[in-house]
Amino acid sequence: MKHLYFLLLLVASLPAQAQLGKLFIIGGGTRSAELMQDLVATASLGPHDYVVVLPMASAEPQAAFLGIAQQLRAATRRPVVSLNLALPIAAARRQQQLDSLRRARLIFIAGGDQDRFMRVVAGTPAEAAIRSAYAGGATVAGTSAGAAVMSRHMITGHELLPDTTYHETFQKLRAGNIEFKPGLGLLDSVIVDQHFIRRSRYNRLISALAAYPGFTCVGIDEGTALVVQGRTARVAGVSQVIRLARPVQLRITGGLLRMQDAELSIYGAGDTFKWQ
Repeated sequence: MKHLYFLLLLVASLPAQAQLGKLFIIGGGTRSAELMQDLVATASLGPHDYVVVLPMASAEPQAAFLGIAQQLRAATRRPVVSLNLALPIAAARRQQQLDSLRRARLIFIAGGDQDRFMRVVAGTPAEAAIRSAYAGGATVAGTSAGAAVMSRHMITGHELLPDTTYHETFQKLRAGNIEFKPGLGLLDSVIVDQHFIRRSRYNRLISALAAYPGFTCVGIDEGTALVVQGRTARVAGVSQVIRLARPVQLRITGGLLRMQDAELSIYGAGDTFKWQ
C-alpha cells in the first residue's frame, strides 16, 4: 500500500502532457465569411484570448494584415494584432512579441511567399514560440504561403530541372525536379500544396509524392480549408481537397517518373479522412 501511495505521488508530480492544437490550412483565394466563422469556432476563443496575425510572407505585410484582420474582427470580438517579426526592434520589445505569440490562442499566417516567411522565422525563437503555442492547444491557421509552411518538407514552388523559372504548374513529371525547404513541421508526414485545382498543380503534387512516397500529399483548392486535429482532417469551404498517397511502385526511367497504384482521393466540404 505504501508503494502504491508513493507511485501515485510520483505520477501526480509529472508534468501534464501537452495537448496539441489544431491546424486550419486554407488553400488561398477568397475566404468566405462562413469559412472565417468556422476558423474562429475551431479555435474556441475564450473571453481573455486574442488572435495574432503573422504577415511576413507578404510583400505588403500591413495590407495583408488589414485584410485578414477585417474578416477576423467580423467573426470575433477578441483582439486581433499584427506581429511583423521582420521589422528590427529593441530586444526587450521583441521578447514581449514572442511572449504574446506563445500565449496566442489563434495564430494566422498570411499568404505571399513561403520562403520569405521561413527566412524570417526558421531556427529563431519565433519558430519556437509558434511550436510552443501549438503544443499548448492553440490553433495555427494559414492561407496560400501560410498553408505551405505547415509541412516539415515545404514546397517552394520552384522546379530544379533544367529551367528554374517559376511556373504555376510543372511542365513534366521528372525525378528530382521539385524544390523543398524546411517548413514549420506542424505536419510531420504530410506535404501541403495550395491554390491546387484553380492552378492545376497536379504535376507538382505527384512530384512531391515521388520525392517522399511514404508521406501523404494534399492539394487544397482556393476558398477551401483542411482542418486538422491529430491525424484526422476535415474539409471546409467551397471547393475540394485532393489527397495522394501510398504508391505501390515507383520507378525512374530516363529521368521521368513512373508510378503505379497510388491512392487518389477527392474530398469536399464536410468530408473527413485520416493520415496513414
